[in-house]
Amino acid sequence: MSVSEVLQQAQFLVDAEGNKKAVVFDYSLWEELLTLLEDMEDAEEIRRLREAGENEESLPWEQAKEELRGQGVDPLVRGNSPPRRGCRVSRSSAVVFSG
Repeated sequence: MSVSEVLQQAQFLVDAEGNKKAVVFDYSLWEELLTLLEDMEDAEEIRRLREAGENEESLPWEQAKEELRGQGVDPLVRGNSPPRRGCRVSRSSAVVFSG
């Protein structure tokens, strides 16, 4: 969805003088916006981590899971989901980098 499409769907609450005080969106649009913002935040975090760890060793997710389980840690506890297929995990910080 483009910014102009979002703006077309926005409704504004105004005060007695006509000054905009709040924005109202349909709930489904709000959910889309939240997802978009979270994706943007995740992409920025991945970019930052890649730049910080360009020389960092990484390993495939399947190997990382085996190593964690060998240490008695279940990497899928508390609703954690595995990274997307083809992702790699940093050995030192256990950060997921999409590959």
